Amino acid sequence: MTTTLGQTYLFKVAKTTHFGAYLAANELGEILLPNKNGGNKASEGQVIEVFIYLDSEDRPIATTQKPKIQVGEFAYLKAVASTPVGMFLDWGLDKDLLVPFGEQHKPMEVGHSYIVHCYVDRIDGRITASSKIDKFLSDDRPHSFQPRQEVNLLVANSTNLGFKTIVDNSHWGVLYQSEVFQRLSFGQSIKGVIKHIRPDGKIDVSLQAGQQTRDKHAETIVAYLKKHQGFAPLHDKTDPKDIAVAFGISKAAFKKTIGNLYKKGVIVIQKDGIQLLDEK
Repeated sequence: MTTTLGQTYLFKVAKTTHFGAYLAANELGEILLPNKNGGNKASEGQVIEVFIYLDSEDRPIATTQKPKIQVGEFAYLKAVASTPVGMFLDWGLDKDLLVPFGEQHKPMEVGHSYIVHCYVDRIDGRITASSKIDKFLSDDRPHSFQPRQEVNLLVANSTNLGFKTIVDNSHWGVLYQSEVFQRLSFGQSIKGVIKHIRPDGKIDVSLQAGQQTRDKHAETIVAYLKKHQGFAPLHDKTDPKDIAVAFGISKAAFKKTIGNLYKKGVIVIQKDGIQLLDEK
């Protein structure tokens, strides 16, 4: 495995010194884990998870601090310092992450947050960020995503259809407004699933309904039934808008939830609606 900057690895401690520990980092040789970055807690032979970046003298160095972004990823980061060479962002390490002026989609302002892509600059070999995210995403690039595959989503824009999301740090995906029943914000990271791959290769996604979400949907429906004499005139032929008004969920989520409630013996499904069974 090739060791590259801007990634997290498990390395063995080769030796310790009074100023830190040296790690056996494959073809990079031995690199320093300074005491301030966790080297003071290391012991010879120990395997430690570290992030590799460059120090102020452009030498590879390790840290046990957890960065908010790694090379090849996108993240929503806050601008913390403007300098003659560009804007620096807080990425969770002592040394901030640079966005050169030429890599700013629009002029950045201190205190504001931006979606950026992290990469290694080919000219100087330094870890750098860019807010020109379209350069690193393509609808035309081949992919191997499959329907129902779980993915990580980053909300990057809103459209008339809903939201543009970055799927697994590699492709654009569309999340339709009609299927979103929670508040989403720009730069938010959230779990999702691949819903559909269009003939042109473009990706439609939906939000992942975890167990906690499913339980909440069930509680909402049962509470509604109890408040309305145990009956709701809603079923699989009901207009999705009516279901959204009653329960605040999509029709697909409604159908799955009432199916589970039926299997558990909580409700019965009738032609004209759903009926809450009497509790014993």
